[in-house]
Amino acid sequence: MTVLLFREDAYLQEAEARVLRHTSEGGVVLDRTIFYPTGGGQPGDSGRLDWSEGGTKAGLTIATTVKGAPNGARDEIVLIPAEPAPLPPIGATVTQRLDWMRRHHHMRIHTALHLLSVVLPYPVTGGAIGAEKGRLDFQMPEPVADKQALEDDLNALIERDLVVTEDWITDEELIANPAIVKTMSVMPPMGQGQTEGRVRLIRIGLGRDQIDLQPCGGTHVARTSEIGRIRIGKLEKKGRDNRRVSIHLD
Repeated sequence: MTVLLFREDAYLQEAEARVLRHTSEGGVVLDRTIFYPTGGGQPGDSGRLDWSEGGTKAGLTIATTVKGAPNGARDEIVLIPAEPAPLPPIGATVTQRLDWMRRHHHMRIHTALHLLSVVLPYPVTGGAIGAEKGRLDFQMPEPVADKQALEDDLNALIERDLVVTEDWITDEELIANPAIVKTMSVMPPMGQGQTEGRVRLIRIGLGRDQIDLQPCGGTHVARTSEIGRIRIGKLEKKGRDNRRVSIHLD
């Protein structure tokens, strides 16, 4: 099982690790990683691995990161090289270097989408996160009445500088409290953590200032003000009862 350093600290940009194995497709599996794997609408991280071999420095560009579960293993993370190249030897110590700007943009967009689901309190039917923009699809029969008002309300939440924290509940507690699940088409990430049967929750605001609490396995900024100003993009109809709302980093 790969230790998920990005889960412990989403702001970690560099860390050492040991190579556990190579996949048959040419991927690299480490014993611990700062690279977030594709999931929950958030793209896998990119970056670089550096190591020394026989006194010579070597490196490998990582294009993306995915989840892998050979032989039923949990939480194994596979780093995918950008192009065919020599891989670091099994057992070698490597330094992971994250493409931080790209990841941080993902974090900003991801947290902004959670806030969008507060401003538009409808069931979520889909979503996607990019480095400059993101979108949510809602089960929302009627169109947004005022696009500028929606943008103003979203930025007002961002400017409140609310703290973003995580919490954990059991799978059973989630099943008993389905109201916190906003997504209709995708099951929340269950069975996480260091033990089986736990669900990670992302909380925005604390105490009386809490405005959102929902299951999520992705990476987020520490405070909403870190998102910066958001611009509302296209408002599209995607079916009889579905509306797509796109947001952009301004």
